[in-house]
Amino acid sequence: MGISKSPTNYKYHTTEKEFGQQIEDLLNLFGWRWCHFRPARTEQGWRTAISGYQGFPDYVAVRGDRLVIAELKSDKGKVSEHQQAWIEALTQAGAEVYVWRPSQIEDIARLLRI
Repeated sequence: MGISKSPTNYKYHTTEKEFGQQIEDLLNLFGWRWCHFRPARTEQGWRTAISGYQGFPDYVAVRGDRLVIAELKSDKGKVSEHQQAWIEALTQAGAEVYVWRPSQIEDIARLLRI
């Protein structure tokens, strides 16, 4: 976690990798069964080996009768058109679908605890 100093305050910046680890720690802490598809670097750049439509969310988690699906973004990151299509389809199917950002970590923890 890096620190950015400004004249009036300090800001903490969470990397995408650190944020993903925080999510995984919370999922484990609160007893969720989860899956995450990690991209890998190839000769053509970063790729995630999956079949099907592009834009599938980052995390799928289940506990009891709850199905939670989450796309992780930086605080300024934008959801792509393909990601939005998945979010809408999964929401319509009855899943709890979220776009999570590092600034929401306390709210995420509360949501996963219940």
